[in-house]
Amino acid sequence: MVYSNSGSIIISVKELNAWYGEKKALSNINIDIKKNSITAFIGPSGCGKTTLLRCLNRMNDLVDGFRLTGDILLDGESILSKNRDVIELRRKVGMVFQQPNPFPKTIFENMALPVKENFGNVRREKLEEIIETNLKAASLYEEVEDRLDSSALRLSGGQQQRLCIARALTINPEVILFDEPCSALDPISTMKIEDMLMELKQKYTIVIVTHNLHQASRIADEVAMFYEGQIVEQASTDVFFSNPKTQLAQDYISSKFS
Repeated sequence: MVYSNSGSIIISVKELNAWYGEKKALSNINIDIKKNSITAFIGPSGCGKTTLLRCLNRMNDLVDGFRLTGDILLDGESILSKNRDVIELRRKVGMVFQQPNPFPKTIFENMALPVKENFGNVRREKLEEIIETNLKAASLYEEVEDRLDSSALRLSGGQQQRLCIARALTINPEVILFDEPCSALDPISTMKIEDMLMELKQKYTIVIVTHNLHQASRIADEVAMFYEGQIVEQASTDVFFSNPKTQLAQDYISSKFS
């Protein structure tokens, strides 16, 4: 089914409910994600934010016993229809995980593999251009340009995470999902990734799960707070942090619970 998709909305989640077996993980989720923005999902552990994130490119399809009702629209078209090409969906909606997961190959091969898998044979000159462009977009090229044939596993944790982001960019996604991408990184590496995300939103739509309220306040345009499987408050970042409407949000911002 195709719906009208007006204005700057790229993803619409409508009346979404989700279960892992008998356990309900999401209840009546409704949220619009704006194009070329950073939307942060925040809230205490186990509240459903990562579950929703993984619904946006159907990663939860891989989990035994997972089921959902409702709908998710990307560019006005349902991603949950039976004839939806899930591989194509994941080209449009990429994902970067909490722990860096470079392949045990060279930096060059890490970048080249998704290009070859998705676009077939690409001329060497074109492949090198794609790799250089996206390593620069991830603020990594200058650090690795003289060792592209070295193992990606020899990079620091922060460099590995930026490599994974660069790798996700090689297939030209519309949306990139980030599941706590800085949780295992030091403050300097975190700052580099935050600066990069602010640049990337000029071209991509970003949805990020974070436990770091300071990070959300620094980089997000919109915030959705989750609690016990529901969105209890959503607003622009300025409004959310300066004038939260619910007691739960006020308590969370003031660190009365975690």
